[in-house]
Amino acid sequence: MSLHLMESIQITQYFPCAFDHADLDPDTGTVVVANEAQGCLEVLDAQLLRHGVSIPDCSGASGVLYLPELQSFVGAARAMGRVILVDAHSWQVVRGMPVGPRPNGLAWDGRRRLVLIADVQDHSARLVDVLSGLSVTQTALPGRPRWCLYDAERDLYWVNIVDPALVVGLRGADLQKEVEFPVAAAGPHGLALDEASGRLLVACDAGRLVALDRDTGCVVGECTLAGPPDVVWLNVLRRRLYVAVGDPGCVQAIDLDTYDIVEEIVTEQGAHTLTFDEGRQRLYVFLPKTGQAVVYEETDERNRSHEMD
Repeated sequence: MSLHLMESIQITQYFPCAFDHADLDPDTGTVVVANEAQGCLEVLDAQLLRHGVSIPDCSGASGVLYLPELQSFVGAARAMGRVILVDAHSWQVVRGMPVGPRPNGLAWDGRRRLVLIADVQDHSARLVDVLSGLSVTQTALPGRPRWCLYDAERDLYWVNIVDPALVVGLRGADLQKEVEFPVAAAGPHGLALDEASGRLLVACDAGRLVALDRDTGCVVGECTLAGPPDVVWLNVLRRRLYVAVGDPGCVQAIDLDTYDIVEEIVTEQGAHTLTFDEGRQRLYVFLPKTGQAVVYEETDERNRSHEMD
């Protein structure tokens, strides 16, 4: 298995450029990425592999999340203290919702139709009904949050906390803290859930990936990374985790059975974010210096060699 370059997509000609989180519609493959520097969300056409439209009025754009039940994207406008709901067909902003001083991380409970919003200024987590735009409940966090996700099987929101280094589990119904796991590496940042093994995969500023059993919090795997990581994304089919490291500028692929680094691709200094299309096996890496998205395809080397013959 190996990542092969497919295409480079020019997203913007405006500099300086800064990309943050991204997500995609698995049916169409359409990618949306936060362009923090330009205060907008950028839409990439997966069929034509080119830039589509820019969605304005998202100052300080940070978190982005696809809501499959609503066929919409939600984006965090961190500099405006609000999130926006965007229709994934018309690309119109359906509504803007005030949510707190600096919203960042997002997680979606499709059954209740609620978005969790982690705020990096007041260190809180809020549940918002995006259909009404109303806040449902709020809870204080033990420190500055980073990545978060919703675990439907456990009905928990998992939230990384920078300092103290923790992963906390908040009940989906009311955001009450159910569990709190210490992380034996400084600065939990990127977070993914490997449902097959029941493990939380925590990428830490200390340059470590730590895997925790989601029931006990015990460390069940770890590895050393090339530098401080940011965004992580799981390839369920290949049993790989992709980790973006902005300094020195690379993506590392980790085997989730052995926790060995099995591949590394050089990207660009400051390229700390990516997203992955599981169905098409495409990895999108966002390059701030050149304003591009670089698209890689995950392939089986044996099949590739056979096709070339």
